[in-house]
Amino acid sequence: MNRIALGIEYDGSAYRGWQRQKHSPSVQQKVEEALSFVADEPVELICAGRTDRGVHALEQVVHFDTRAERSERAWLLGANCRLPRDIRLRWAVPVSADFHARFSAVARSYRYLILNDRVPSAIFHDKCCWEHRPLDAERMRQAAEALVGEHDFSSFRAAGCQAKSPIRRIEWLRVEREGTFIRIDIKANAFLHHMVRNIAGSLMVIGSGEQPVSWLNEVLQQRDRRLAAMTAPAGGLYFVRADYPEAYDLPQQQRLPRLF
Repeated sequence: MNRIALGIEYDGSAYRGWQRQKHSPSVQQKVEEALSFVADEPVELICAGRTDRGVHALEQVVHFDTRAERSERAWLLGANCRLPRDIRLRWAVPVSADFHARFSAVARSYRYLILNDRVPSAIFHDKCCWEHRPLDAERMRQAAEALVGEHDFSSFRAAGCQAKSPIRRIEWLRVEREGTFIRIDIKANAFLHHMVRNIAGSLMVIGSGEQPVSWLNEVLQQRDRRLAAMTAPAGGLYFVRADYPEAYDLPQQQRLPRLF
C-alpha cells in the first residue's frame, strides 16, 4: 500500500463541513470521489482537523492509502479535473507509513476574518463575519494576551465537544486591522470544538466596548461556557495549516495574501 498526503484548499460555503454525511454534501465526499476515480478503487481520507459547515480551509492536510501507482502530478491534475471549482488540491506527495494527518500534527493554525463596516459586503458575505459596530482592534489584542499559554478552555468549548480534556496550549494569538478588516490569527497544539469561533465572539464583545479588556481572562478562569459571548459565524473561519515534524518534509506552501 502507498500512503499519499495532500494539501487541500476549499471554500466551505456550499458544504455541511468536511466530514462525509449521508444526506448532505461535504468536502470529504467530493475529494474522495475524485481521488477514487484517479485510483480506480475506493479512497478514504483522514484529515488534520475537521471543519464545520461553512468553514473554509487554505491548506487542509489529509492522507489516504491506496494500491494505485500514480505520479504526484497525476493525483493532482486528475483529481482537480473532477472537483468543483470551490475545492482544489494544492499538492500531493508520498509519505511514510507512519505519517498520520491528524495524529502526526504538532500544531494547527486558524484565521478568523471580520469585516468591520457599516454595511455588509456583497463579495465577502460568506467569507467573513460582518460586524457593524466599530471595533477597537487594540483592545481585542490586549485581551487576547490572557489566552496565550496552556489553559483549561472550558469557557470556549462547544456543549457537544467530544474532547477528553479541555486543556490546550495556544502558542500565539494575534489581532490586526487592515482597513475595514480585522484578522484574528491563532496557533495551538490542538483546538476544542468551536474554540476559535467562541474566542472570536468574545473578542468582538470587548472590541465593541461592551466588556472591559480584563473580562476575557475572567471568563477563562471561570471555566463556564455560559459566561462567554455567542459563537461567531462560521463564514469568517479559515483552517490555515497544520504543522508536522520536519522529517515528513511536506510542502505546506503558505498562500496568504494580505487580506486572507
